[in-house]
Amino acid sequence: MGQAEDDPHQSAAADLTRELSYAELIDEVSRLGAGLRERGVNEGDRIALLFPNSVDFIVAALASLWVGAVFVPLAVTDPPSRLRRIVDDCAPILILTSEPRPLTFSDVPTLRIDELLKSQMPTAELDVGSRAAYIIYTSGTTGTPKGVQIGTNAFAAAVDSTILALGLTRATRTLCVSPFHFDGSYDNLFTTLVSGGKIVIRPRESLLFPRTFFNTVANERINYSGFTPSYLRLLLSSPQVLQLGESTLEIVALGGEAPTVADIRALWTYLPTLRVFNRYGPTETTIAVTNFELTPELIAKGSVPIGQPHPGVTFVLRGDDDEVIDAVNQPGELHIGGIQLMDGYWSEPEVTSRVMRDDVVPGETLYRTGDLVYRNDDGNYVYVDRVDRVIKRSGVRISLVELSESLSQVDGVTAATCLTFDRDGELGIAGFVSCEAVLTTIEVRRAASTLIPESMLPDMFVFVGEMPLGRSNMLDEARLLSEAGLRPFRSASPAPPAPE
Repeated sequence: MGQAEDDPHQSAAADLTRELSYAELIDEVSRLGAGLRERGVNEGDRIALLFPNSVDFIVAALASLWVGAVFVPLAVTDPPSRLRRIVDDCAPILILTSEPRPLTFSDVPTLRIDELLKSQMPTAELDVGSRAAYIIYTSGTTGTPKGVQIGTNAFAAAVDSTILALGLTRATRTLCVSPFHFDGSYDNLFTTLVSGGKIVIRPRESLLFPRTFFNTVANERINYSGFTPSYLRLLLSSPQVLQLGESTLEIVALGGEAPTVADIRALWTYLPTLRVFNRYGPTETTIAVTNFELTPELIAKGSVPIGQPHPGVTFVLRGDDDEVIDAVNQPGELHIGGIQLMDGYWSEPEVTSRVMRDDVVPGETLYRTGDLVYRNDDGNYVYVDRVDRVIKRSGVRISLVELSESLSQVDGVTAATCLTFDRDGELGIAGFVSCEAVLTTIEVRRAASTLIPESMLPDMFVFVGEMPLGRSNMLDEARLLSEAGLRPFRSASPAPPAPE
């Protein structure tokens, strides 16, 4: 963070309770590092971070990196049973928190950050080296938390590539929306700090009210933010969205889910000058491996490309016959290689070996994403769907993402998603739609049939007031099905092994 030397008094990060300049941030990080060393933290030790979105989290994460430790973010909203599983798995040397009455475990010391900042030891020296930087726990397809280990080199490469792609500078003022236990937030946090800009933090719960988002953008002169398409739809459904037209926003990056053409066009309706990026990347490939700037000409072709991989990252498509696909417009499962690959799943060598493949391209390790992708005529990659979400019904291949995209283009529909459900033992498709006007099932079905074949239409439509968001601001699919009284479809024959 060269900003600490060039302009030490510039604000680095602020939440509702405190604000730190770059000089103050470096001071706190080095003092906390000293406190961690005093408590016996050594290089490679895991430190669990139990914080809400806050300046304290930033200080704790940077201090962990400062002393060569590995930070493991925990969600304050997670049930104790999940936190217990994560703590048991990664065996942290201690848990850092700012919570007044934190959940504690008898076998792991839980310390408040303000206590360690009182350390009388000399400030800690920065430990620079190639090692693990953090471990992010993700449930994956099994529902069991798995720790994705990300190295410092992969972390630095992802941050540098994002800064370059988006053009972030010291003038960048970022509003962080995603929860900090979710690595999608790191494209906001660490890129802004390395760029010398300012991070603005608001409680995640308050940002679920669009008024808070728009008021913060206005009051803090925010010019950059990143969030999921589901969160964008929440903003677009709010009366306050009219404020976008007069806002200071210059850059929005969408990630974590596939955005629709309708999402992007709606944004430009309110703010035509806005630079919109489609961000793609599994957690296992360090935050994001593409940051692709969209244009009206690109999305006029009917899809939202994910673009090209970051420098030092490679994309390889593999077909059903396990052959590498070189042809354009031919979908295949995306395999990712290069500098941003994870170091593996913590304490899960067998699971790691199933997804980190060395049998696709000789001499190269690739991560099997489970995502179906194709390369279009422009040379840009386009996300189709998850391999296990591209279904066949009556011999017709159907992508649920493509189906959702089509429904979202129906006049009067503000958001749509399609999910499979158990239809008396058979595979059924439910289309969930939010509307700005009163529409009937017949009207939506008739309009959708002009966009997609009859054989692809959902078996039923469910009208919802708004799309519910889950713990990472992504669509809560389980809740949608449950509230509609539907059960997920489970195939009688097991699907091929999917990436974790």
